[in-house]
Amino acid sequence: MEARFVDAIERTGKIKTFFIFIALIITIVAVSPIGIVLFLISFLGLKKPTSVMMYRIAQMWARLIIWMSGCRLTVQGLANIPKKGGLCFVSNHGSIFDIPLLLAYAGRPFGFIAKKELIWLPLINIWIFMLGGLFMDRKNIRKGIKTIERGAQNIKHGGAMIIFPEGQRSHGEGILPFRSGAFKLATQAEALIVPVAIGESYGIFEERGFVSKVSVGLTFLKPILTADIPKEDRKQRLSDQVYTVIDDALKAQRVQAELAKSGDVPA
Repeated sequence: MEARFVDAIERTGKIKTFFIFIALIITIVAVSPIGIVLFLISFLGLKKPTSVMMYRIAQMWARLIIWMSGCRLTVQGLANIPKKGGLCFVSNHGSIFDIPLLLAYAGRPFGFIAKKELIWLPLINIWIFMLGGLFMDRKNIRKGIKTIERGAQNIKHGGAMIIFPEGQRSHGEGILPFRSGAFKLATQAEALIVPVAIGESYGIFEERGFVSKVSVGLTFLKPILTADIPKEDRKQRLSDQVYTVIDDALKAQRVQAELAKSGDVPA
């Protein structure tokens, strides 16, 4: 009986995953022409309003995907996100769902540095570029430095970027050590950093191989001003500081989730 119940859950999950995948493709194809038109219009001196409009389209798409996944999402700390000015989100990275989660709730356009291989992914590559993303050749140091410099300039001009300093998805193994040099984008721009803790997103898809209804925590933490940290300390001290606040927030999310299960606090 138990085995049949587990099999039924798995079948339902796989069917749900199939429909979400189809919806993802259809929606991307449907909105891409609008995004391309807005991108072309941006060259007429309307970059800021078109950027916001493109982000709103991406935000609606992300919220649709999250809703279809059925995950129970708890979002905290939205007041910690500045409405204006250059900034850098720094987040742990456990799942492919992290980008949709951030698109849905960051509240402002942001780009990210993607590996160069994604430039060959149809339509996805267009949206990465249109939202302010950059493609990095990690094997070419000179090109990599130029990509970081471009990202830093975007921040200096009031844009937002996101960094995943673990360098790869953690796949449910907790927060991985931060890579040295991961904060170059933020330190070059002397950017305001908003740490982000994303808890249990691995359970949405990767853990079972199909979309599952799980509880996920998304916490935006108090900003850290890199300019306030002496230049000689920025590489390690900044990394340690951000790691600690994200790790502490993830632990707090787990405690809160356990309390909710026990009935001590509202779910």
